[in-house]
Amino acid sequence: MNPHDWLYARTRQGRQRGPAPARALLDTLGSPDLRFQSLRVVGTNGKGSVCAMLEAGLLAAGERVGRFTSPHLTHFEERVRVDGQQITPQQTADFVAWAQMHAPDAAFFDLSLGLAAQTFANSGVRVAVMEAGVGGESDATQALSRVRALLLTNVALDHTATLGHTLAQIARDKAGAALPGVPLLTTAEGEALAVVRAVAQQRGATLYTPVSHPELFELPRPPLLAGGHQTTNARLALAALRLLGYAAGVDAALNASWPARLERFDLQGRTVLLDGAHNPAAAAALALAVPRADVLLFGSLPRKDSAATLAALKDVAPLRLLTHPTPDEPRADLRALAAQEGLGQAGAEVEERPEAALERALALTPPGGTLLVAGSLYLAGTLRPLLAKQEQAKSKG
Repeated sequence: MNPHDWLYARTRQGRQRGPAPARALLDTLGSPDLRFQSLRVVGTNGKGSVCAMLEAGLLAAGERVGRFTSPHLTHFEERVRVDGQQITPQQTADFVAWAQMHAPDAAFFDLSLGLAAQTFANSGVRVAVMEAGVGGESDATQALSRVRALLLTNVALDHTATLGHTLAQIARDKAGAALPGVPLLTTAEGEALAVVRAVAQQRGATLYTPVSHPELFELPRPPLLAGGHQTTNARLALAALRLLGYAAGVDAALNASWPARLERFDLQGRTVLLDGAHNPAAAAALALAVPRADVLLFGSLPRKDSAATLAALKDVAPLRLLTHPTPDEPRADLRALAAQEGLGQAGAEVEERPEAALERALALTPPGGTLLVAGSLYLAGTLRPLLAKQEQAKSKG
């Protein structure tokens, strides 16, 4: 079994969740997280974009920076970066060889976190941007030492089987990552913000919001990343940079890029917009950013609330095409979802193979029109190499 397959086989199923097993693994590694400071990023949506902006800003301010994010799009090594460069497959293989001997029962995410922490410590990283997996207090990244700041993007209903079935329960878990004396910055609003404020007070964490500290969250210009939701993400990233003394990196943060977030490709005289929106809240933000397209190509994982996510995009495009997010992870209920959404009444279809679905969706998109691809980061990861290859071939031709 190659190193990546061994890692992917270490699913959470049957293994303990939470920070305790991750802490045990870090201790077995010699506590590498004690050798750098961490900026933890938690929230329902926008974590990856905020991490990308923080990384860009910290680098521009002269720091030696690590970045840990998930999931990856096409290669596992995208998850761990040092000074803007992802690690090599050999580094992954070396770590897996160690884990097979010393931590054979550890879960995939804990192992990924351990690899990141070890890499950052060995590379002389001073500040690491660490994206949470699921939740806050209950997430493996809660095990990290030397947390310098906690950033909470927003709170919406997602991962309800793990975090709770109400907005308040989910907000409590995410805000529960707060630590005494560690700044907590958030752009959450409404009911979620009320919960976050109460938890911050209980934990002794100073809370920073656009209302309480407007000067920190000021946006001098729109970010390079498209969409109103990215404006909110940028405010959060910039507030953290300013608060922590990295104001010199503000401009670079606004210029940060992050693949599969309204990423644009020009193919066959058509515009393709690729986005990883994978839950109802993210889909609603996407619908505001792209109010009109000609065709929607949609694919999501079986464990997700696909119907609600698709419903948030129902008015964006008159034609919708459903597919699987990856060739090897089919949805048994794909056609049932299509029937539920009334697909077929307007010429839309179901195509189980994502590569074939992309070709069909392009054929359905009129010349000069727009194809929107959304529903899962896994779908984005499946199709992005094809889109990039076709666009590159067009430019050479």
